[in-house]
Amino acid sequence: MKVPTAADPKDDHSTNNNSNSNSNGNINNCRGGDNMCKTIEVAVLDHRELSPHPVALSPPSGDEPHYIPPLNFAMVDNGIFRSGFPDSANFSFIQSLGLRSIICLCPEPYPETNMEFLKSNGIKLFQFGIEGYKEPFVNIPEDTIREALKVVIDVRNHPVLIHCKRGKHRTGCLVGCLRKLQRWCLSSVFDEYQRFAAAKARVSDQRFMELFDISSFKNIPLSFSCSKR
Repeated sequence: MKVPTAADPKDDHSTNNNSNSNSNGNINNCRGGDNMCKTIEVAVLDHRELSPHPVALSPPSGDEPHYIPPLNFAMVDNGIFRSGFPDSANFSFIQSLGLRSIICLCPEPYPETNMEFLKSNGIKLFQFGIEGYKEPFVNIPEDTIREALKVVIDVRNHPVLIHCKRGKHRTGCLVGCLRKLQRWCLSSVFDEYQRFAAAKARVSDQRFMELFDISSFKNIPLSFSCSKR
């Protein structure tokens, strides 16, 4: 299965600038503040060779899985994916990714149905509660983004899916900060962000990514090798 990719070309000349596990070890709750962690090949057919009699096809059995990706799903890099909030219709698709971890950037309790899916597939949940907001009331917690970014770049958590509600703003900010670590130029960072946020792109989000300090992160690969479970 070919996965859509969100990657933009890198600019090598750019110089711009857990938790306490619960009893089953499947979830890390994290918040800002003092306690950070809570070709399809087409054959050319010769119609003269075709049978004049129609072939009866068996109807679908209904047992085949439907691979439906979540809203705004895309590959960020090898082993890193992004999307909006997945629901039960997306479970077969998510299962096909072989995830080790999910990073949720929403503060609300994770739905029980989703939790059961994670448990049954051995997927660890890191939850960093970032409140949704609308301009001009902006409060992007830098410390929380920084902690979430540490989880993203740790290959032991790969393959990992990052999501918020719509996969636009909170997810876009986290991915944008990752791109800065990968030495993308700001114009490419913003282009990627705007492709997902579209008409709802926020100047405040782009300003946050521009000012995000990456100096404390060391030895970050420009790209990640493909990680298998």
